[in-house]
Amino acid sequence: MNERIYMSSPDIGQLEEDAVVAAMRSGWIAPLGPDVDAFERELATRVGVAHGVALASGTAALHLGLLALDVKPGDVVVTSTLTFAATTNAIIYTGAEPYFVDADPSTGNMDPDLLRAALSSLRDTSRKVGAILPVDLLGKAVDYTSILAIANEFGVPVLADAAESLGATHDGKAAGSFGEASIVSFNGNKVMTTSGGGMLLTDDIEIAQRVRYLATQARQPVVHYEHTDIGYNYRMSNLLAALGRAQLARLDEMIARRREVRESYKALFADVPGVQIFGAANDQNDNVWLTSILVDEATAGWKPQDLVSALAADNIESRPLWKPMHRQPVFAGYGGLINGASENLFSRGLTLPSGSALNNEQRERVRSAIVAFLDRV
Repeated sequence: MNERIYMSSPDIGQLEEDAVVAAMRSGWIAPLGPDVDAFERELATRVGVAHGVALASGTAALHLGLLALDVKPGDVVVTSTLTFAATTNAIIYTGAEPYFVDADPSTGNMDPDLLRAALSSLRDTSRKVGAILPVDLLGKAVDYTSILAIANEFGVPVLADAAESLGATHDGKAAGSFGEASIVSFNGNKVMTTSGGGMLLTDDIEIAQRVRYLATQARQPVVHYEHTDIGYNYRMSNLLAALGRAQLARLDEMIARRREVRESYKALFADVPGVQIFGAANDQNDNVWLTSILVDEATAGWKPQDLVSALAADNIESRPLWKPMHRQPVFAGYGGLINGASENLFSRGLTLPSGSALNNEQRERVRSAIVAFLDRV
């Protein structure tokens, strides 16, 4: 059996190894330390905001971001249905209820027209909307120009889930700089990684201070342990921050390699009937985290699962697009404004190996497996 090819393996080298070893030798093994402080400053500067708070995961950042926006039990949080479960889980952690908004079929991101309609409907039923939580899908930033204008119209704060889009931009501004606050993820398969981890980014010092306080068990500034709020053990360790700083120094290089992979798929599928690269139009501002195709079975003569099986036979990982949250059994009882766009994308979409760690031999193996499949169908 050939060595397994993953969709997005960590891209780690000597620079990262040296950074982690240096952090270990510094003695800062316990959570927090100088690399955490520096990582927060460096990423905030890169994104163009005043404050960063390094946390244990992107999910933790979502949870605390919602709490810092004063989202309470019984509130509604309007969010994208086409996303990973962590987005919705964080809403549930606060005691609020998710309200799902369907996708723009060309991008998979939250449809601004549906958002306006959803907010109008919720206002008419006197539901309190605590926040809007849009998700940047697969490295393409949401249409924040429209989303933020609608949020301002209805007086609702925005927490931007940029877990998948670090390094992308919208209208000249970096993903991670929109809304009252944004979050990014450094999970092992993201465009840059700290193994696990995330960060909340904001220009609002009160939000940053609140998140930092809650993330460190809500400990009061006294010598003994004093607590007046429920806190969380959500801070990032100094060792992982050291890894993150090395990865951040290589971010542009890693995005460029993912771009090469995206362009190779564009060329490969350019003349294949019934197949298109998802979100390829106007993707020059994306971080191209993952590359997916959309398959029209009636035209192509095959369905995504057929290619999944062919790649799996060569030990190559692929997977469908996110299953919409309103279709997940655990969230089936919650409301939303759904028009079928995300379900269509889920049924037609397939994500292919896209990572910057793919070497030339692995990329050729993937290409050859796809060509062999296309020759058979």
